[in-house]
Amino acid sequence: MSHLEHKAAAPRTTRCFVLTISDSRTEETDTSGRLICALLRDAGHHVAGRQIVKDDPAEVRALVTAQLENPDVHVIITTGGTGISSRDSTIEAIEALLDKRLDGFGELFRMLSYHEIGAAAMMSRATGGVASGRVLLALPGSEAAVRLAMIKLIIPELGHLVKIAQS
Repeated sequence: MSHLEHKAAAPRTTRCFVLTISDSRTEETDTSGRLICALLRDAGHHVAGRQIVKDDPAEVRALVTAQLENPDVHVIITTGGTGISSRDSTIEAIEALLDKRLDGFGELFRMLSYHEIGAAAMMSRATGGVASGRVLLALPGSEAAVRLAMIKLIIPELGHLVKIAQS
């Protein structure tokens, strides 16, 4: 089967959970989480839930684990906590949950980011992978970074990612 046939056989809609990781964002100020949800819905996907949690590794891990056990969720997308400051702990919280890493996601994201923001793109630790048959993607907290990742990488391949993760 060609890659085009393989992609064509993927589900057109998925069920996604969006988790914002931030010590300062609220429902009113969470523009990145809101943008992820809007872009998913515009592309025909379902948002199964959305939550904001403090940048605390134990809390993040517990919430992601709960969604990995939720049969109604195919994809978990996080935003925030992927930088290099002392409070950025998303990657440490979720890496141990990954059964398979999707290194190309982070590499492509940083390459695309470089074209927009220059060398500062190296400070992003955006990552992705498969955990318990679910797709898990960790995005930076900035709205511009979320827009870039969602439009250029995630939306075009989301159904295909889910199909492969579940096989």
